[in-house]
Amino acid sequence: MKTLIVFCSTHGACEKAARMVGDLMTGKVDFADLDQVGNPDPGPYDAVIIGGSIHAGSIQRKVMKFIQSRGDVLSKKKLGLFLCCMYQGDKAIEQFEKAFPLSLREISASCGLFGWEFYFSKMNFLERSMVKMVSGTTQDVSNLDLEAIRNFAAGFTSAQGRE
Repeated sequence: MKTLIVFCSTHGACEKAARMVGDLMTGKVDFADLDQVGNPDPGPYDAVIIGGSIHAGSIQRKVMKFIQSRGDVLSKKKLGLFLCCMYQGDKAIEQFEKAFPLSLREISASCGLFGWEFYFSKMNFLERSMVKMVSGTTQDVSNLDLEAIRNFAAGFTSAQGRE
């Protein structure tokens, strides 16, 4: 199986999670950072995994543009969706549902909420101020959920693909 993992990573946490998922996959895996490749063609792939992170309450605009422009192709692929966000429980689920359209969530072979990381050294003043206000954190912190990443990859690998 040939898989494309598409992601957008503002400070690196989502890219780190995407690469961790890729390391757990079988078959050929290619990565597409939407900040570098624009709008990759998922056509040649058997499966597509899409990941993003939440900033100021929304997923990155580049992820939404990719989904909107490639929706027809994505609906015919084995699909996985993941999100990096600082919330857990109902709030995280609410952000996931806001980030990814219902039409894709319903057909997704695997969905994941992977937690978060804060890289204060990569944030501008406004971002640091917002993160401090929302989370109370003032330093680099990693709270990626490694079990959720492993479960996502296992679920995706074992799920039947769209034919």
